[in-house]
Amino acid sequence: MRATMRRRPFALSVSLALSMSVGAAHADEGMWMPSQLPDIAKQLKAAGFKGQAHDLAELAKPPMNAVVKVGGASGAFVSKDGLVLTNHHVAFGVIQYNSKPGRDLIRDGYIAADHAAELPANPDYRVLVTTGFDRITDRILAGTAGKRGRAYFDAVDAASKAAVAECEREPGYRCSVADMYYGTDFYLVRQLELRDVRLVYAPPNDIGNYGGEVDNFVWPRHAGDFTLLRAYVGKDGKPADYSPDNVPYVPPAHLQVSTRNVKEGDFAMLAGYPGVTFRHRMASEFASQVEWQLPSRVAVYQRMIGVIEETAAKDEAARVAYASQVRGLKNSLKRAQGELDGLRRSDAVRVRREDEAAMFAWLARQPDATATRADIDAAQAVLDARSATRERDQLLALVQSQTQLLRAALTVQRLAHERGRPDAQRETGYQQRDEALITGQLKQAQRRYAPQVEKALLTELLTQYLALPPAQRVPEFDAVFGTTPAQLKQNLDALYAGTKLGDEAQRLAAMRADQATLAASDDTLLKAAATLLPAILRIDGQSKEGAGELLRLRPAYMRALIAYRKSQGRAVYPDANSTLRVSYGRISAMDPRDGVHYRPLTTVQGILEKHTGEEPFNAPQPLRDAIAKGDFGTTAEPSLETQTVNLLTNLDTTGGNSGSPVLDAQGKLIGLNFDSNWEAVSASWMYDPRFKRAIHVDMRYLRWLLAKVYPAPHLLKEMNLPAE
Repeated sequence: MRATMRRRPFALSVSLALSMSVGAAHADEGMWMPSQLPDIAKQLKAAGFKGQAHDLAELAKPPMNAVVKVGGASGAFVSKDGLVLTNHHVAFGVIQYNSKPGRDLIRDGYIAADHAAELPANPDYRVLVTTGFDRITDRILAGTAGKRGRAYFDAVDAASKAAVAECEREPGYRCSVADMYYGTDFYLVRQLELRDVRLVYAPPNDIGNYGGEVDNFVWPRHAGDFTLLRAYVGKDGKPADYSPDNVPYVPPAHLQVSTRNVKEGDFAMLAGYPGVTFRHRMASEFASQVEWQLPSRVAVYQRMIGVIEETAAKDEAARVAYASQVRGLKNSLKRAQGELDGLRRSDAVRVRREDEAAMFAWLARQPDATATRADIDAAQAVLDARSATRERDQLLALVQSQTQLLRAALTVQRLAHERGRPDAQRETGYQQRDEALITGQLKQAQRRYAPQVEKALLTELLTQYLALPPAQRVPEFDAVFGTTPAQLKQNLDALYAGTKLGDEAQRLAAMRADQATLAASDDTLLKAAATLLPAILRIDGQSKEGAGELLRLRPAYMRALIAYRKSQGRAVYPDANSTLRVSYGRISAMDPRDGVHYRPLTTVQGILEKHTGEEPFNAPQPLRDAIAKGDFGTTAEPSLETQTVNLLTNLDTTGGNSGSPVLDAQGKLIGLNFDSNWEAVSASWMYDPRFKRAIHVDMRYLRWLLAKVYPAPHLLKEMNLPAE
């Protein structure tokens, strides 16, 4: 093929296999790169799309240039003045950041009367607009010849950083290298980075999150899970940090919210940034996910949630501070449980093993099969070795990611360490390009922190760590936290009594300090982080050794899989990796089990049926009054003679697709993706067209809320929508 491949088994390149196999794609399945859509133009047209597939492949043209990445998920511009539509849960951190005792925007919602009243988001919140997506495989793999393990990883890492640095020479852009097909293909992604984002409209939590965790991943659904934000830039039109003098960003295009009614069977298309899928992983990885990873994740998340809620129960400030973290953990917990149930229901381990065995039997009849199978077996050996420390690695990752002050201390120590190296050699996440994001994270820490909660959370996680076999223990962690429950309590009390990192100025000063200054500090958490850092670096190095081998070896598996799928007439699209993707299908009912039928539209009557007056089914009085009044205007569904709330499609989605715009055949906005059904949570690993559905806010419900319930006529006017 090219320098991207060390061998050419079956005389078939990946790109050739793709071009020959996408034509067999089922309309319901696939998270397609926009560049692949012209290859399935006939299928798109047959499904009902009225536009041109080649226009969808152009990131500089509508509608793709209106679709954005928002806070790690998705969204879209919906006005010429930078108004961004995304989910309430995607913007929940922004809402929480602006809440405090006496001003609970989570409970009450928020409507900015004008631009001056729009509230700044947390400093690390971003809106990213993709402007470039270019294949650079040859460049990334040019220096990998003859290398293995860590050396292979470092060669790919260095080439990626060089490409990113070159891409970011123009200020205001954030670039990254995306790995497609597990080390087979690489793309340079260029995104305009909008750093001044503000809260414009958020419904009360009892609308945006109606049903809470009870209804999460459940249909029928009745949530108004949307929020409106606005992106700002400097007066010169370039991205800038927050300033009262900034002006609304003028996007190159925006989506028009539809005023048409929709019905079952109508074409639907979604564009967004799905996070991660694993459909092309090896059978052993399916087994590990079902037999260990998901059960262990469910257990640890349940305990973390319980600890936070119990500790914060009697402290209103702590409850507000941890609201966003708890909501995220609960979502992850329910997703993990749903994924586990779904994979067991589909007998995914057996199905994947049998599929892989059939692939290997086919492979044995192909040219160069011996060399290809050798690489696949070597990749399996790497995966087997990783399992030896998986319990430790999971717990220590949570210790670092789920804390505020300890994470801040580790971050500033790691940053000082990395500053001692040339910028191109620094660890990703700690380069000069990352320091603005680090600053933003450090600035907001105290709004998401209470000392008693963080200590309780660490006690839970480290108690589990102390129970691990000696072979999984880490000397530096034992030295800092102790080796018995009594030592752990004593050490945590001392660590948090002797730190000043709860003060924003102290955190920012520590970030600016060099290694010598930090080494001289008597701050207890900074000293602890200095002790822990060598262990973290050592574990990181071991991880990169394995990651490098998998980068080198997995392409053999992918080439075999793609060629095998082609022989079956089946499509192969890349697993999701937070890059822009498109899926298409239709508004679709579902029969999940015998005697049960899911209609694809829900209505406001369901809100009243579920209402109990207590969380999570406590519909606000203004909403109940408006429903009782029955004044739905032009947003009512004629066939049902009432107001719709959510709609159901068979679009292929996963985490990260939250906030993705759902478009009709003309490219008008008809829905906002926010969830999947319980039966389809496992679709990140295995797609099943019988069960895969996606849940969206019907745009008619948004229009009605803005017109009749929590009025914002100025926003309807801005979006070129009727007042009723």
